[in-house]
Amino acid sequence: MKAYFIGGGIGSLAGAAFMIRDAQVPGRDIVIYEAQPLVGGSLDGALLASGAYSLRGGRMLTTDHYECTWDLLSSIPSLEHPGLSVRDETIAFNLENPAHSQARLVDRNRFKIDVTHMGFSARDRLELLRLTEASEETLGNSRITDWLSPKFFESNFWYMWQTTFAFQPWHSAVELKRYLHRFMNEFPRIETLAGVKRTVYNQYDAIVRPLADWLKQQGVQFVRGTAVTDMMLEEEGGRVRVRQLMLDRDGRTANVRLEDGDLVFFQNGSMTDASSLGTMTEPPPHLTKKDSRGWALWETIAQGRPEFGNPSAFNTSIPESYWLSFTVTCRDPRFFDKMAAFSGNRAGTGGLVTFRDSNWLMSVVLYHQPHFAGQPKDVQVFWGYALHPDRVGDFVAKPMSECGGADILNELCGHLNFDRDMFETATCIPCRMPYITSMFLPRSLADRPLPVPKNSINLAFVSQFVEIPDDVVFTVEYSVRAAQMAVYQLMKVDRPVPPVTRHDRSLAVIFATLEKAFA
Repeated sequence: MKAYFIGGGIGSLAGAAFMIRDAQVPGRDIVIYEAQPLVGGSLDGALLASGAYSLRGGRMLTTDHYECTWDLLSSIPSLEHPGLSVRDETIAFNLENPAHSQARLVDRNRFKIDVTHMGFSARDRLELLRLTEASEETLGNSRITDWLSPKFFESNFWYMWQTTFAFQPWHSAVELKRYLHRFMNEFPRIETLAGVKRTVYNQYDAIVRPLADWLKQQGVQFVRGTAVTDMMLEEEGGRVRVRQLMLDRDGRTANVRLEDGDLVFFQNGSMTDASSLGTMTEPPPHLTKKDSRGWALWETIAQGRPEFGNPSAFNTSIPESYWLSFTVTCRDPRFFDKMAAFSGNRAGTGGLVTFRDSNWLMSVVLYHQPHFAGQPKDVQVFWGYALHPDRVGDFVAKPMSECGGADILNELCGHLNFDRDMFETATCIPCRMPYITSMFLPRSLADRPLPVPKNSINLAFVSQFVEIPDDVVFTVEYSVRAAQMAVYQLMKVDRPVPPVTRHDRSLAVIFATLEKAFA
């Protein structure tokens, strides 16, 4: 048999690894198609031709969760530390660089807000409890604002929870409920982010590169610059089988015929589809799915097949799903030095610093340096993002979506009251992501397919847009778990998928959460 993976993101890479490790499939019988020059999908990070660095985002990990991810990374050798796995390497790094934020929220006067108190009223507590305990059937496709009053969205808790996980008030109540349960043990320490674990470098260098290198050593075939544009599906007694894949490689078409035992794993949808980069002087172009092919295949095969999900629930409202991030390459240590003095955290130990009163709702994070493999010692890189890029800035008189990197740095300096010349030699690369929180949009249960739909014979879905009970999207774990579930089911692997750890059923966690809620 052969296994074909459509898309080269973490779901496909993980799925290929599980097939080799747990289903004993030879790597030479696995093919990964990727339209872009590099694999890794949303876990990116690169040195641009301009000499500046860019990454769309940074994923937080925790050792109390991410069960499938750690299971995977325990089998992948480190590229820099012989004898250690990527899991070992990551845990050792975090023991040396523990997170404990001392400047989680900053107000308009550059005052570090006391965030030991969540800022709840009695009504806030009751409403939050009601949402947390409501069934998903009751919540349906309602929004967070349908369950919580306006004052709740002014609490310290909301500003911290929102910016940690990138929620908006108009997002799905079901998804917020899932996050509150999955990360209940993080609630008592949300102000310090003490539970957060970081990778040694950005996730491309720290996870994708060693994983892809291991897969290549096993003989996995990576076919880059190739898009799968369609599938030929046939019905067999009410069930569906993929019989053929249609490819587009640099404008040349080709077909791949599948035999009876062959399998297809499809990364349906993409939260970073139609992303675009700006420059110091120009904002990122405003792209949509019309400018890319990231959603087209899912839309095609889902027509008339409800078991394959409903992509239109996620990709038809860009104003509700987009935000902007930015990567700053510093060639002068003054900003990092001043931020360490202001925050009380050296780079890599503080996590997000959110400017609570920012019209853009801007946050920045200073990573441990170097953040890129091969990064020069005299260069430092940090990342930031804003949840309201459509609003006019406090110090720049236009929306962030219309700003180049220089404007963004001016806005940042305004909130910190730092001299603008601090960034005289810096380069800021803005990035627009129109679908970045599309998986948080209100949805019905059937809008996301199961990793292996009930009517599927040889097709599985491995992405942020599948249905996995109790787990939370917008995490590396969700894609890895979907891949592990899909591989184990189709290959009949006699090994359990690591279960979701239910911290919300721990009495100690429940009591600590209640104590924090009433602080």
